[in-house]
Amino acid sequence: MPKLSPRDIRRKIQGIKNTRRITNAMKVVSAAKLRKAQELIYASRPYSERLYEMLGNLSSHIDPQTHPLFEVREERRADIIVVTSDRGLAGAFNSNLIKQTEELIKEKHEKGVKVSLILIGRKGVQYFTKRDYSVLKAYDEVFRKEINFEVVKEVGSTLRERYSNRDTDKVYLINNEMVTRVSYKPVVRTFLPFAGVEGEGNYGVYEFEVEKEFFVSRLIDLYLNYQLYRALLESNASEHFARMVAMDNATRNADELVKTWTLIFNKARQESITSELTDIVNAVEAMK
Repeated sequence: MPKLSPRDIRRKIQGIKNTRRITNAMKVVSAAKLRKAQELIYASRPYSERLYEMLGNLSSHIDPQTHPLFEVREERRADIIVVTSDRGLAGAFNSNLIKQTEELIKEKHEKGVKVSLILIGRKGVQYFTKRDYSVLKAYDEVFRKEINFEVVKEVGSTLRERYSNRDTDKVYLINNEMVTRVSYKPVVRTFLPFAGVEGEGNYGVYEFEVEKEFFVSRLIDLYLNYQLYRALLESNASEHFARMVAMDNATRNADELVKTWTLIFNKARQESITSELTDIVNAVEAMK
């Protein structure tokens, strides 16, 4: 590495300081967005869990021939919904999720199961579409200002149609989920069939004020859309948290680099001054 002059070192320090201002600003923005995102997921969880319980209780009273989404079949084909982010600079947020997905795909392939992917989020689209994977649908720019609910409805409709037509035997959902307010992790869930849903409550006998088939059909649509919507909410909050942590680490590293390069600058300046003094002394001695 060529030796840098004090002027070059000063420019490098200024560049690091400029980067630090950007990372610190991104940390503050992510922290503000995280608070709003967490409020949404904590408000959505009770409703989502009650839907989950209700379908769990109904599943034992519904004929799979009438509602094929409750039918458990031998797994020969599987669909995997992968929810990543649209942007980077979030540490291992996307890489851990992609790794989890590839492990699941490998496990299914070893059992002879054909796997197809539905990708939500630009990072997942960029990764899997460039490799030898079967991709059914790919959506990017989903997490702009607000989550695009049209994507949620389209994916839910696609999965319902594919499972009903026996184009797939099982559907998995992989997304990052907030475990606590200060941690998240990749989660793999069985999205379809509903037979895997187990309700914890005891609701006794159901009485339907409308046509039973109509009620169940509407409930299934609601469940599909809302569970997927909740997964996107969880992923969105996890992304903001991951980016906040990553930018905080980057800001701290920038502080350390500024200190290191400031010491190097001071040393280079002292060497420059010493060299100039030596030249002056030598010149004076030569004039005598």
